[in-house]
Amino acid sequence: MSYSHEEFAAHPALLSAIQNLAAVLRGKFNQNPRLARLLSAHQKWLLTQAAMALNAEYGDNGFTVAQLREMVTPLGVASRNTVQNYLDQLELYRYIEKVHRVPAVRPKRYRATQISETGIFGWYLANLAAIDGMDNGHRASTLMAHPGLIEIAHPATARACLADKEWVEPTPRVGLFLWTEAGGLVMDDFIIRIRDTRDERDKVDIGYVDVRAMATTFMMSRTHLQRLLNRAAEQGSVGWIDDTPRSAMWISRDYLLEYSRWQARKFKHVEDAFESAKSMLEDRMHIAR
Repeated sequence: MSYSHEEFAAHPALLSAIQNLAAVLRGKFNQNPRLARLLSAHQKWLLTQAAMALNAEYGDNGFTVAQLREMVTPLGVASRNTVQNYLDQLELYRYIEKVHRVPAVRPKRYRATQISETGIFGWYLANLAAIDGMDNGHRASTLMAHPGLIEIAHPATARACLADKEWVEPTPRVGLFLWTEAGGLVMDDFIIRIRDTRDERDKVDIGYVDVRAMATTFMMSRTHLQRLLNRAAEQGSVGWIDDTPRSAMWISRDYLLEYSRWQARKFKHVEDAFESAKSMLEDRMHIAR
């Protein structure tokens, strides 16, 4: 079964799916914080997904910085220099490597290392598992049984997300956190804190948030994080039950719905690409028989 965006957005289990995904991604952060941070800010998310799509499409031949620029600079989310700096950072931490190590070879071509390929597989699997939780599906187990599907499904998902203006440009309230370094981790933390996803109150209690501890865990400036929370409070997205940072926090129902609708766009692209890849595999198996 394949859902439309509106069906995803209206599904009663959507928030639970987002919460399950957030919990898995938080676990991956705990295992490898540096790698997880590549998906924790929207700009890096877009760059990472685009790079890994090219990596799958070009294989051992590698992709070039020009090809990555062609994918992302028209979106207005990264300059040419930002793209090069991003690749330099990935190479420094050994998430990518040059295909040819001879300096004279031009243009430079890059390919992902095993840790990056394992990481993107885990990310895709976690998204499929989250969708499975909505309808008791078997997408994640299918991917585990046929891991080669990722080579078709992930690039299609990344390109669909990049072509979706509403995904690339989240609403101002959602973007406040998502465009910030490690802001996605903050949102995941808030989502995980929701104890009852069926709670219909306008203000959903997420408990006491220790800003200093959160900033330390996510490697953020405490002052910057506090300012971010204050701005979100001014927008009515979050707040403190006793109007003081020493009390428990709440997240507004309408903000949760806004964020959930945005996440539903990605779920749709993941689902569509996976179903298409699965159909291609089934056709090949039928021909083989």
